Amino acid sequence: MFIENFFSTSSEKITFSRQQASDFAKQIADDFNPLHDIDAKRFCVPGDLLFSLILAKAGLHQQMSFTFSGMVSNDIALTFPKEINGEASITDDNNKEYLRVSASGDKTDDSELIESLIRSYVEFSGHTFPHILVKLMAEKNVMINPARPMVMYESMSIHLERLDIPSVDLKFAGSTLTLDGKRGTACLEFDLESNGTVIGHGKKHMLLSGLREYCPEVMDNVVNEYNLKKATYLQDNK
Repeated sequence: MFIENFFSTSSEKITFSRQQASDFAKQIADDFNPLHDIDAKRFCVPGDLLFSLILAKAGLHQQMSFTFSGMVSNDIALTFPKEINGEASITDDNNKEYLRVSASGDKTDDSELIESLIRSYVEFSGHTFPHILVKLMAEKNVMINPARPMVMYESMSIHLERLDIPSVDLKFAGSTLTLDGKRGTACLEFDLESNGTVIGHGKKHMLLSGLREYCPEVMDNVVNEYNLKKATYLQDNK
C-alpha cells in the first residue's frame, strides 16, 4: 500500500523519521500544520498517519474509534496491533500508550477499500485548518494563539453499515466548537458514501488551546502565512 513510503520497520517495530512524517502530512493529507515541519521544535507525527497504518495492518471494522493520548516524535520505536479484538493500542518500548483503538462488527482486509477510505479521510482531515476551523472560531469570537498555534488531534470514530463496497467517498456534514475557558473542542462530522449512497458516518474531535478573543486581521495574517507556506512548498516540489 502507498503508505509504506512513510514509515520504517525493524524487528517488527515501526518508526517514523521527520522526513517521512512531514512528507505524509504535506503530500498525502495536504496538511501544513507547523507541528509537522521537519525543523519544528515540537515536532510530532501526524495522527492521520497512525490511523492509516492501523487500518493497513489490522484491517477495517464496521465500527472503529481512535483516541490519541500522546504526541509521537520522530524515531520512537512503536508496536502496532496486527489485529483488534475489541481494543488495542499503539505503545513504545516502555509501554507508554500513544493511541487506543476499539473495533466491533464485521472486518475486511480489502486493501483497495482500505486505501480508498484512508485517502478520503486523510484529505478531509488535513483540510481542517483553515477551511473549517477559522469559520468556527470566528462564530465563537475566539482564536488560537498566532505565535503558538496549538491544534491537536483528540479522537475520531467511524461507523460503516456495510463493507461489501469497492470504495468510499467522504462528505463534510457539519461542525461545532465547544468552549471551556482558554480551551475548545471542535467536532467535525462527515458522511461516508459509496457510489452516491450514504453507507456510514464519522466524527473527528480536535483540541484547541491558548484561545483568546478573535481578531480578524490577526487571523487573516495566520491564514495568509499558512497559504504562502503551502504555495512555496508546492512550487519547490514540482
